[in-house]
Amino acid sequence: MPTIEEPSLRVAHLDADAFYVSIELNRHPELRGKPVVVSGSGPRAVVTTASYEARRYGVGSAIPASQARRLCPHAVFLPPDFATYREVSARMMGIVRAHVQRVEVVGLDEAYLDLAGLLSPRAAMRRLLIDIRRATGLTCSVGIGPNKLVAKVASDAEKPAGFVVLDREQACARFAGSPPGLIPGIGPKTAARLSALGLSTLAAVATAPEQMLIERFGPRQGPDLRRRARFESGAEVGAARKVVSESRERTFDRDLHDERELRDALARMAGELCESLSAHQRHGRTIGIKVRLDDFTTVTRARTLPEPTADAATVTEVALGLLADYAPPRPVRLLGVRVAGLARAGEPGQPAVSRGASGAHELAAPAPDAGQLALPV
Repeated sequence: MPTIEEPSLRVAHLDADAFYVSIELNRHPELRGKPVVVSGSGPRAVVTTASYEARRYGVGSAIPASQARRLCPHAVFLPPDFATYREVSARMMGIVRAHVQRVEVVGLDEAYLDLAGLLSPRAAMRRLLIDIRRATGLTCSVGIGPNKLVAKVASDAEKPAGFVVLDREQACARFAGSPPGLIPGIGPKTAARLSALGLSTLAAVATAPEQMLIERFGPRQGPDLRRRARFESGAEVGAARKVVSESRERTFDRDLHDERELRDALARMAGELCESLSAHQRHGRTIGIKVRLDDFTTVTRARTLPEPTADAATVTEVALGLLADYAPPRPVRLLGVRVAGLARAGEPGQPAVSRGASGAHELAAPAPDAGQLALPV
C-alpha cells in the first residue's frame, strides 16, 4: 500500500499569481512586461489588482485608483471583467479537484489542498501547476507544509511562481525576524498592540510569556497569538463552504440623494443578482439592502418571505420597499441588495434574520464559516 513520501507535508496552499491581471495579460499579450492595473474608472474606484511591474511603484490592491495613477502615471489601466474571472476560476479549480480529492476553496484564486494519500506531494503539486498553466495560461505559487498556516505563509514567500516547502521548525526559523502581521489572523491593530509590548517579530511573540499575553489579550486570544507565531495550527482542510448569501453593491461616483436615481440603481442590481441566482439554481427567503451614507453611516434592512425566491420582480419589490421604509436621511454613497438563506432548487431555504429593536427586520450576521458571495457591479 503506497505511503506518503514525507508524512509532515500534509497541506498545500495554491495561489494564482496576480490573478485578474494575469487573465488580462493572456488577452492582451502586448502588455506583458508593462505596469498594468485592473480597476474601475470612477473617482472612487479602487485597485482590484496590479501586475508585479506596477507593484514596484507602490501600487497594490485596494488603494484608490487615483493614488495608483499618481504613483505610476505610465501604467495601463484596464476595467475588471468579473464574469471572465469567475469562469477562469471555475476551470482552474476543476483541474485542482482532478488532482486532489479534498479541496477547500477560499477565493477565486486560492485554495487549500489536503495531500493525504499522495505518494509524492512535491511531484503531484508540480504536475498540477503544469496542468493549470497549460489549460489557463496562469502561473501559481504553492506552499507545502504540515498545516494550513505554514502552507499559506510559504505560498506568499517567493511570489510569483514560488514553490516553497517547509516543516514547522523551518518556518519558525525562516520567518523569525518577520513582523507578526505576516501571519493570517494577526491584523494591523493586534500587531500594533504587540509592538507596543516590544514584540515586533514572530520570534518575540513565540517566546513571550504566555501569562503576559493572556493579561493583555485575554485567555483565548493570548495563547492563540503565541501558537500562531510558532506556526502551530490544527485546522483541517475542509470542503468548499456553502454559499448562504449573494449580493450586489455599488459605490457611486457621486453621492446620490435623488429618490428616483436610488430606486433605479437598486432595481438594476436586483435584476443582476437574480440573473446570477437563477443561473446557479439558487433561491432564498431573506431579501436585504445595505445603505452607506455620505458620512459612512451604514445601515442594513431585511425581510423574510414565506417561500424562497429568485424572481427579479419579487426581489426588486421587496428591496425597494425596504429602501422606502428607511428613507435615507442623507446622500447615499453605497447601495446594495442581498438574498440570504440560499438553497438550491428542491432544498429547503433557511431563515437568516432576527427582529431588530426598531421593529424592522435586521439582517443577521452570517456564521463564521458561512459562505458569502458579494460582488461589485
